[in-house]
Amino acid sequence: MFFSKQSRHRILLIDPDKVEKGFYDELARTTKNYDPDLFFVGGSFSGSGNIHNVVDELKQNTAKPVILFPGDYAQLTPRADAVLFLSLLSGRNPEYLAGQQVKAAPVIRHMQLPVIPTAYLLVDGGSLTTVQYITQTLPIPADKIDLAIATALAGQYMGMQLVYLEAGSGAGRPVPLEMLQSVARSVQIPVIVGGGIRDLDLIETYFKAGANGVVIGTMFEKKGRP
Repeated sequence: MFFSKQSRHRILLIDPDKVEKGFYDELARTTKNYDPDLFFVGGSFSGSGNIHNVVDELKQNTAKPVILFPGDYAQLTPRADAVLFLSLLSGRNPEYLAGQQVKAAPVIRHMQLPVIPTAYLLVDGGSLTTVQYITQTLPIPADKIDLAIATALAGQYMGMQLVYLEAGSGAGRPVPLEMLQSVARSVQIPVIVGGGIRDLDLIETYFKAGANGVVIGTMFEKKGRP
């Protein structure tokens, strides 16, 4: 619905715990050279009652899709256009493989939110990230490309519609281009990449390597917090 193997989406991730009411004008100013195609809203911490307000403000100011990227089943709102139904396949913590998903399922049905089943793969970005700490899972080593391919293929064979290669917010380095390229060539479903991307020129490089979406977040938080 939102992603395909032909997609080339610039995605802006907004953490609802890091913005306040009226953030959009400043966000538009700081991202004027980025021009995202769609928004992800979510964070690694549980809860975040601000998620409804953030989605509302985005919907009031832009016609671009707003998709939830929940770190917890409590980070859901019917005001969004869809939700990434994430399973952390790179880890072995059952809470993030299926536990959170079971808790979220009846809520999502009640909200009638469209879902995008997503194979979520953490990749070692050279530093301990919030998502790694919260989920208590080991990321895929940056040089273990075969392991990343196998994990992404497992997601595809399980019926997932999207692969998300994630180095983590504030990572010391982004997902290696070779890993992204190899995974994108190996699966038949779209692949998006995020975490540790601080150079806008790298976005086009990722697209050329096969990414169907590139996620930016921390870079703009540090340049005049939205």
